Amino acid sequence: MATVELRFSAQPEHVRTARLVAAAVARRAGVDEAVLDEVRLAVGEACSRAVGLHRSHGIDAPVRVVLTEEEKLFSIEVGDGVPGSGVGASAVPGVRGGPAPDDELDDGAEDEMGLAVISGLVDDVEVTSGVSGGVIRMSWPTTPATVLP
Repeated sequence: MATVELRFSAQPEHVRTARLVAAAVARRAGVDEAVLDEVRLAVGEACSRAVGLHRSHGIDAPVRVVLTEEEKLFSIEVGDGVPGSGVGASAVPGVRGGPAPDDELDDGAEDEMGLAVISGLVDDVEVTSGVSGGVIRMSWPTTPATVLP
């Protein structure tokens, strides 16, 4: 299992770098070329959400992005340092995890919109939160590289 970990300060200009790194690692991992735009967009949305949460809550810790290549799966985890930031995730169709939908976020509508965009782009999404922050985990199937004779 190969892993790439990226940490960046919560500045919007760093989101583009995270998107580029994610697309490059996904391509190398064997994610279908037709899906790379979805990977790029989903990572951009998740990172933008994390940056927004950090900035609105005064968190100085970096945003974490972990890209993992497994045998038949490529996954990306985007983590923030805001306790309870996965709140509202269960109210978004297609997103697994998260607390009850009657819990509210300060920036609730915008947060739920971001999660809805991600769930529209990625079939396998899980949003979790805890005292150390929230994590959006997304995964895509990979195709093994064919060796030409």
